[in-house]
Amino acid sequence: MASRTKPRSPKGRANLYQQITDRIIADLEAGRVPWVQPWTSAQTGVGMPHNAVSQRAYSGINILTLWDAIVSNGYSGHAFLTFRQASMLGGTVRRGEHGVPIIYTRRFVPGEEQRRAATEEREPVGGIPFLRTFTVFSVDQCEGLPEHVCVPPPPVPAGLILPQADALIRATGADFRIGGASAYYSPAHDFVAVPRPDDFHDPVNWHRTAFHELGHWTGHRSRLDRDQTGAFGSKDYGREELVALSGQSAPSATLQ
Repeated sequence: MASRTKPRSPKGRANLYQQITDRIIADLEAGRVPWVQPWTSAQTGVGMPHNAVSQRAYSGINILTLWDAIVSNGYSGHAFLTFRQASMLGGTVRRGEHGVPIIYTRRFVPGEEQRRAATEEREPVGGIPFLRTFTVFSVDQCEGLPEHVCVPPPPVPAGLILPQADALIRATGADFRIGGASAYYSPAHDFVAVPRPDDFHDPVNWHRTAFHELGHWTGHRSRLDRDQTGAFGSKDYGREELVALSGQSAPSATLQ
């Protein structure tokens, strides 16, 4: 008799929930509050994460999980798919990329109830809920996908980024990413992410935001080695914010 796969332990589900909760708390402590921002995120916004093949929106805690992945990695959109789906479309997930675990709940109806329902010409009732875990990848992590699945974002309209600002950003050598729904600097991964300039209500605020996050970038341990471990609201956090604020004030003076 073929061996049956053991069902996943509820402990795995609890651990996944705890990981998601911990990431949300960490984002809040880092001061990333997405509902307070000077931009509308017209390109990617705070839209719903969805499956790139079925176009169905994810639900429940998966929304928070995938939002966190979008913000943390600077993905350009909200479309995700499984490794198998990418292969079926003729593409592949790039080597070395890490997916995001999500959960999927269904109800299993025993065969006896299915037969009874068929005999009585009615829909089966009841059922045993079960949980499955899938790993999905952003379309940004894939290559070879059809154009209708992986549509690149349009280029930033000319003139929205001042040439002097663009030259200064390039001169820093920072890993500077434009796109996504949030502005932040990731000390762990050492990159800056800022939404597109055309998402901002006023172009001056894109420049202020960009140089504010670059101010945080200077504090990395490989550069000025500032303490960037302070929790939101702490003295260390406030001190780091003051440093970043001083960095954004200089370039903004030329934009008034």
